[in-house]
Amino acid sequence: MRVGVIAAGARHPVLEAMAGLLAPAHHVGWIDPGHVTDPNGPPADVYLLKARTRPALALARTLEDRGAPVVNSAAATGLCQDRTAMAALAHSTGLPFPETTTFPTLGGLSDATTDLTRPLVVKSRHSRRHDLVARVDSAVRLRALAADWAQEPVVAQPFADNSGQDHKLWVVGDRVFAALRPSELASTGRGPTVSLPLGELPAGWIDLVREVGAVFALDVYGVDIVDTGDGTPLIVDINAFPGIRDQEGAPEALAALVLRTATGAGAATSAGRASRTESASCPGLSPRIG
Repeated sequence: MRVGVIAAGARHPVLEAMAGLLAPAHHVGWIDPGHVTDPNGPPADVYLLKARTRPALALARTLEDRGAPVVNSAAATGLCQDRTAMAALAHSTGLPFPETTTFPTLGGLSDATTDLTRPLVVKSRHSRRHDLVARVDSAVRLRALAADWAQEPVVAQPFADNSGQDHKLWVVGDRVFAALRPSELASTGRGPTVSLPLGELPAGWIDLVREVGAVFALDVYGVDIVDTGDGTPLIVDINAFPGIRDQEGAPEALAALVLRTATGAGAATSAGRASRTESASCPGLSPRIG
């Protein structure tokens, strides 16, 4: 079996460990989407879409058009990059997600805001490395933020009081992993990530996270949840193929998913899920390969 990993930059520890588990019976090849000169090269039995760049999404679409199974699909991955589309789908399916308002630019939001009656969370509309995520408590703070991000398309969400801890939940195929990490919006700043036994999660949270996978057509994904009181969950972010570090069993779960998908047991599921996200995906995030 041949496995193609679409990843840019440094190789990820979980992917490296997965490759070690599959060797020597199977071949795992690494594909830098920014340096693909021949997208018509020898096909793999399954592809893992770890990179979320425009070239990566374009390459994944090309592979899908040829019938190759891609985990996660380009459509599902692109959907998770657009926080406006993410919120719309979450709300339409009843998932607990913040009310989300989109603004063409942060400068426009700042110009239209003279006072804040409650704190806001302001985020870049398009999720990417080093994007904007900030708590804003006053119009003065908003103007200061706009000085550096004036032309950035953003979404604004009401800040929800919570414990100050992000519950990081990851799903890899049929396995769920969990950890706690201080929120990056907390006054103390982001701290270490500490693994959390699944039995310590509030009732219903695991089912909720699996529902996210069904709704967003994801097989490998992360869900960030905050507890707004008495175990009431609020989903604050959804990521396609996130970094899942220091979670015992994650490489094994990924290797098992790869084998199921490559042999057809998971391919039909992935293809069916992908078709449900096509209409909600953001076309601008998946240009064709030139």
